[in-house]
Formats: sequence, C-alpha cells, structure tokens
Amino acid sequence: MTTLPKPRQPELKTSLPGPKTAAIMARDAQHLSTSYMRPYPFVPDHGEGVWLTDVDGNTMLDFFAGIAVSTTGHAHPHVVKSVQEQMTRFAHVCLTDYPQEITTSLAERLVKHIEKPGEKWRVFFGNSGAEAVEAAVKLARNHTGRTHIISTLGSFHGRTYGAITLTGSKTKYKRGFGPLLPGVSHVPYPNPFRPPLGSTPEFCGDAVLAHVKNLFQTVLPPDEVAAFIIEPMQGEGGYIVPPMGFLKKLRGLCDQHGILLIFDEVQSGMGRTGKMFSFQQFEEYGGVQPDIVTVAKGIASGLPISAMLAKESVMTWPVGSHGSTFGGNPVAAAAAHATLDLLEGVVKHPGCGDSLMENATSVGDYILSELRAMQTEFPFLGDVRGQGLFIGLEFVKPDGSPDGKLRDAASMAMFEKGLLNLDCGEAVIRISPPLILTREDAETGLEIMRGALRSLSTQR
Repeated sequence: MTTLPKPRQPELKTSLPGPKTAAIMARDAQHLSTSYMRPYPFVPDHGEGVWLTDVDGNTMLDFFAGIAVSTTGHAHPHVVKSVQEQMTRFAHVCLTDYPQEITTSLAERLVKHIEKPGEKWRVFFGNSGAEAVEAAVKLARNHTGRTHIISTLGSFHGRTYGAITLTGSKTKYKRGFGPLLPGVSHVPYPNPFRPPLGSTPEFCGDAVLAHVKNLFQTVLPPDEVAAFIIEPMQGEGGYIVPPMGFLKKLRGLCDQHGILLIFDEVQSGMGRTGKMFSFQQFEEYGGVQPDIVTVAKGIASGLPISAMLAKESVMTWPVGSHGSTFGGNPVAAAAAHATLDLLEGVVKHPGCGDSLMENATSVGDYILSELRAMQTEFPFLGDVRGQGLFIGLEFVKPDGSPDGKLRDAASMAMFEKGLLNLDCGEAVIRISPPLILTREDAETGLEIMRGALRSLSTQR
C-alpha cells in the first residue's frame, strides 16, 4: 500500500457528500438491506492510521474506529503483515474439528490477562460479539441447570435472538421480532449522572442492588437465575462508568445465590480503557473476577473474531454441544495476535509509549481534561465521562434533560468539519478512536469539536 501523508488537519476536497459518494450511496439504497443505518454520507476508500479517505478524496480524522473495532487504526503494517503471512499458509480448516497452533496460542495469550493463581480459564472462539454473548448464555444455562438471565436497561449485547432479548437500549431492536428468548429480566444500570430509582450519584449502585434483592423476594426466585450479564462500562447506553464498588457488591450478591456473573467487554475491552478489560479498572477499589467474559470488536483490528472466556470450572458443556464453522478463523486469529503484540507492547507503535494500553490512558486523560474544560464555555455539555479512549459526551437541555436533537446537530457539524464520530444513548457522542491516536491527533480532533460546538452556540 502506498504510504499516505499524515495531514495535521482533515483535507476536504469536495463538499460532503462528493459525487462518487452520492452515486455509491444511491446504489447502496437500492440493493442493500433496509435495516442498515446511514447516518453520514461517507464511503471509505482507503485509510492509514487514524485517517480515512473517501472515494472522493476527502480525508477525515477517525474518532470512532468502526465502533471501537479498529484498535490499531487502518492498515497497520504489523497487522497487514501478519494477515498476509497467514494467508500464505491456510485460510480455513474449522476450529470446531481441528486444533490449530495459532488459535491455541491466542487463547493462551487472552487468558493470561485474566487468570489468577489457582484458577484456569478456557476460550470459545466465534465471529462476533453477539455470538460470544449467545455462547455465554448457553454455557450459563447448561452449567447451572437454571434458565433465567438478568440484564440491564441501556445495555447492548447484539442483534441475534438471545442477544436482542438481553439488550435494553432501544425498542427498535425488538419491535416486530417476538417472541424473544424466555426467562430474561432487566434492571436499571447504575448511572451516576442520571441516578435510577430516585437515588443519588454516590448510592445509585446500592439502589440497583436493592432493586434486584426486591425482585428476588417478590417475583424472581434467585435459585432459578443462571446468570447476571452486565457491561462493566456501558457502551451503547451512553458510555457510562458505574460507581466504584458496585461490581464488587454485585459479585457478592451473585455468589450468595449461586448466580454466574458475565461481563460483556465487547465494546469496552481489549485495551480501550487502558486495561485489557474494563472491569480491571476497578481492581484498586476491591477488584472483582467474573465467571465469563465476552470480547469481540477491538480484538483483531477489524477482522471478524470473538472470544467467550470462562473459568474452567464453568466451561463444563459436553463435546459437540456448541461450535462454529468460521469461529477462530486463522487469518482473523493472526490479526488478533498482531493486535495483542501492540496492546501488550511486544511491538511498539511510534509515538505511543510502551504499549497501546499505555497510550489509551495518557491520550484519554488528555481528551477528558480538555472536554471537561469545555463545559465552562458550553453549558449544554452536561457530562463528560469515561476511561482511557472510551469517552462519552452528553448533551443536555437547560433543565438538564437529554438533548438528542442538539447532539445530532453537533455530531453532523463535527462530521462536516472532517471528524468521523458516532452517537450513543439518548444524547451522547462517543469518542472511541483507534488506540494509536497521538496527542497531536487528539488536539486536531478537539479543535474540530470546539469549532463545531461554537458554531452551534451562535445559532442558539
């Protein structure tokens, strides 16, 4: 691939959308599924690092990484080389039937980041986050002999039948698709900015746990609950970080009733928060170990692979009870190895410190501090939250309620100035760039955001 120049500012050669983009989008509208969303008129052609260029030659700064997928940016040479080398060996054999060194060693590397002394973990490989979640639910029910699953409001776990049943963020994912998976309940997620159940920011976690205990006493026998699935940091629901101590108390409640605890790390895992898994950010506050973890998205820098990690004592389903034709594909596994090389610092990316996890922490801290400073100038920025390069920016009306319309206008204004971004929650812009984002690139993105917000301020 020809090395592209790294512009300090986005380079917009045509109006958005350009003529080639408009033509492709017209064809897309005629031939692709009506379920696909098209929030921005952008058709990518090629990319390098944190920059994406469309078919009309417009180069944009990527602040969403394909929904937290492109961990190492676009066309990272180490990932490209690893994929090319594997393609010269073999592209598929089917892991369900034949063991392969590349997936065995990948499993060894993943569990190394979660195992504690005296505790072994195993890995099931799939193709997507939804598949990892489906596998986790099947395993939990099979292992415990119980049927009920508890999830949270605001959650997103995927779009397959079990996964959309667990999802609690938007009704559009469920409307017209019932009946869904039986035996699922939803409880509030502890959001310190919008405390549920009449609670306060400090005690919203306790309020949620009290609500769960009340369900156990009134309508939901706890000895029929197989698992509680939760995002340690909620993604689609608004990039929400729960209060410290909540996950530990939830672990205790699950242990009390023999309930498995599943952490969905599909969006927040793989180094995005500065730790391999986001739940590890809470270790200094009395860490907690789940029974099952699901990962996907950022695991292989854009190639489709997912992993469901489970304690060996929990992964007790029999031979042949679950599998996947393409899960653990060796080419995707090669990309995952290369991604881990950069996350762990085995291979260093220029300008990103000792590892991409270290870079996510340092650059993320800088972006958070700058965005919080902007709150003084822009009072409609109600909350700035997150960890590492997992950051949410919530827009509010004067009365403090979510302002989705303003968020949408801000998102489009940023796009028109050359910043690729994506919304989530009711009124949140998520900031989830590739983890190779440098402070210099972050300054460019912040400059665009500031300019877009100022243009909105003058219109209000």
